[in-house]
Amino acid sequence: MQDLNDMLYFAEVVERGGFAAAGRALGIPKSRLSRRVSDLETQLGVRLLQRTTRKLSLTEVGEAYLRHCQAMRESAQAAADTVAQVQTTPRGTIRVSCPVTLAQTVVAELMPRFLAQYPEVRIDMLVSNRAVNLVEEGIDVALRVRPSVDDSGSMVVKRLDHTTQILVASPELLIRQGTPKTLDDLAKLDSIAMSAPEGRSTWNLIGPGGAHQVVQHTPRYVADDLLTLKYAAVAGTGVCWMPDYMCQEEMRERKLVRVLPDWAPAPAIVHAVFPSRRGLSPAVRRFLDYLGEVMPGLSSLSTRQAQQGLDGANI
Repeated sequence: MQDLNDMLYFAEVVERGGFAAAGRALGIPKSRLSRRVSDLETQLGVRLLQRTTRKLSLTEVGEAYLRHCQAMRESAQAAADTVAQVQTTPRGTIRVSCPVTLAQTVVAELMPRFLAQYPEVRIDMLVSNRAVNLVEEGIDVALRVRPSVDDSGSMVVKRLDHTTQILVASPELLIRQGTPKTLDDLAKLDSIAMSAPEGRSTWNLIGPGGAHQVVQHTPRYVADDLLTLKYAAVAGTGVCWMPDYMCQEEMRERKLVRVLPDWAPAPAIVHAVFPSRRGLSPAVRRFLDYLGEVMPGLSSLSTRQAQQGLDGANI
């Protein structure tokens, strides 16, 4: 394999207009530099430079080869920059956007731990369910929970975890209106939901063997905030679909129980999006690494613990 340094020397000679100038920039004698480029041409079996007493000029193949030499040099510099960034102490401000429910349940506990580890880092978090434009709004990292990452466009995606929704109800509601055994039985229960266009809400569910079922209902209570709905579910207002990570404590304390565990909406992907891997500050890079370390399985593990013996079949 050829010496990659020779590719660097060739690019410097061309860009600086001669061996003398390139030699001064590289700290290499002109004669040695000329010999290295000549050896490179011999190894390649082509002439890269036309030499005259007054100037150097590229041959046609030399022009094509130069582009590859420049790309190699840029890649090497990018690799060195990456190592330097990892070795640099994280500091500065990270601007993050996060959905309301994820912020209130999972992220709220994780951020103080991260900040305790990196005292020179600040976090400015926008807690909102609005889809932000990272570039226009100056957001470094956007956390999202969606069924698919296909709508991330040109953003880089880092998958962090997945979450499923579970159907929960208070024991009092099930005593009052009955525990459902089938999807048809849901019509007997009051329900609550985040939205209900024209008074109707739709649940698209996946069941045993991958079966799909669409269930329509008329919720008694509609609120576009899951925490608000959770309080209503605990109070016995209605049955409700909740992210698994959101109702762990209530299930442990038996304020909520799961019903129809064989049915659920499609899982959602918890992920981070950011504009580019290149040029990430050490603080942002470490923040993404931290989320990747602590979030996977965090909600599903706790939910399994919460659900031991607490399904609606016992009501």
